[in-house]
Amino acid sequence: MWRLLAFMVYISKIHNIMTIHDLQPQCVWKYFHEITQIPRPSKHEEKILAYLVEFAKSHNLEYKQDSVGNTIIYKPATPGKENVPTIALQAHVDMVCEKNADKVHDFMVDPIETIVDGDWLKANGTTLGADDGMGVAIELAILASEDIAHGPIECLFTIDEETGITGAQNIAADLLRGKVLINLDSEDEGEVYVGCAGGCTTKIVMPIEKEDVPSGMLPIEIKVSGLKGGHSGGDIHLQRGNAVKIATRIAKHLMDCELFRLTTISGGNLHNAIAREAVLKGYVVNAKREDARIECNIIAAQLQDELQGVDEGLHVSLQTNDEIPQYVLEPAMAKRLVDALLATPHGVLAMSHDIEGLVETSVNLASIKETEEGFLVVTSQRSSTDSQKILAAQMVQSVWELAGAKVDTGDGYPGWKPNMNSKLLKHSIETYKRLFGKEPAVKAIHAGLECGLFLEKYPGLDMISVGPTFREVHSPNERVEIKTVAMFWDYVKDMISTFA
Repeated sequence: MWRLLAFMVYISKIHNIMTIHDLQPQCVWKYFHEITQIPRPSKHEEKILAYLVEFAKSHNLEYKQDSVGNTIIYKPATPGKENVPTIALQAHVDMVCEKNADKVHDFMVDPIETIVDGDWLKANGTTLGADDGMGVAIELAILASEDIAHGPIECLFTIDEETGITGAQNIAADLLRGKVLINLDSEDEGEVYVGCAGGCTTKIVMPIEKEDVPSGMLPIEIKVSGLKGGHSGGDIHLQRGNAVKIATRIAKHLMDCELFRLTTISGGNLHNAIAREAVLKGYVVNAKREDARIECNIIAAQLQDELQGVDEGLHVSLQTNDEIPQYVLEPAMAKRLVDALLATPHGVLAMSHDIEGLVETSVNLASIKETEEGFLVVTSQRSSTDSQKILAAQMVQSVWELAGAKVDTGDGYPGWKPNMNSKLLKHSIETYKRLFGKEPAVKAIHAGLECGLFLEKYPGLDMISVGPTFREVHSPNERVEIKTVAMFWDYVKDMISTFA
């Protein structure tokens, strides 16, 4: 294995091709590469947790795990720093598992293939897992370092952040010993986050009513692809296309023209990702199949025009379906399904009155798929105002209950209220100015962070969130800006070594 890796590095150097092994600082990229080789989907973090335990043992460091798997590794203070307050660094070990439709990849088994693309590191057709693998790598590099002066350090690694934040939700009350925590899960270098939105997930089950396929019908499949997708918190304000919404509009148009009978609709994947791809399956009137193609092209052109300058890769294809469905949806039921999907809010509902440019409340129509119980529709709601989060969920609930569906909204997670008098915040600003000659931007984020949940178990915890620059996380276009990783490393090192 290592001989093969060395040979690949040698070949890349001959052809002047950069790889992850050429990047600086090597102490960080070394661990990030190791992490990319370990499968770690949300709720399947066993292998990465075993890796962390072995790391702690090999470095003679104390560690502890709670009942759900959250793992903390403690590093004693360097000589002379024993009386400095303890600082915790925190990152989550799971990753979003998204891939392009034509990419063959099993996230339960296969390693991530990384590619250096100019100033950025990305993956080959899959999510990169820098969210939050880069935070994990920074923690490991700090723990392994022998040349950084610091007080007591504790590195917390939480599970299942991406599909419910259940690790932070169920964290044991005896893991953290200090009162200061730096979350390493933000996505823009030069920005310090001091607050985040709370969120919840609303799931809908729409019973399916079927009938036989009428005579004279041709089975077809309509695919929606080419969209950017992205994070349903950090990217929701960009107004990118939602594949489920687009597929629904196409179905609605063809059904209104009496050209199409719907069999099924599927699209999207994770509750915190904007849907990039969707598929409609059904039947068109055989004698009017050219009319159906023309109408499909017309609405596709309209949609492409709407997304001009925002999400220009939209592609809509209509083709004969070789797998012939044996039924169509009962017309009234199909209409209720399509109308409810159209009426479900998606996107920004309100902007913050307190922080300019911050999204206050949003809804993400995340996914739909056919199950034995019916069509399962998943949506997520976010808001920095708890009452508005509840209202957004009630809006979704009202639409689908009127359509005859069963609706369940989970408890969700709390937001994190900014503390502008934070001592850690002041220290982070002073450190950044000294290192880089300018002040960082202090912000709140519409995406969810685990910090709000930590406060429930550890009241009074002083926290900030920082990170290098990522783009298009939760999608196969996820990438990290290479130069910002070195800046981030220097920043974190300096913050922990000068904190007093």
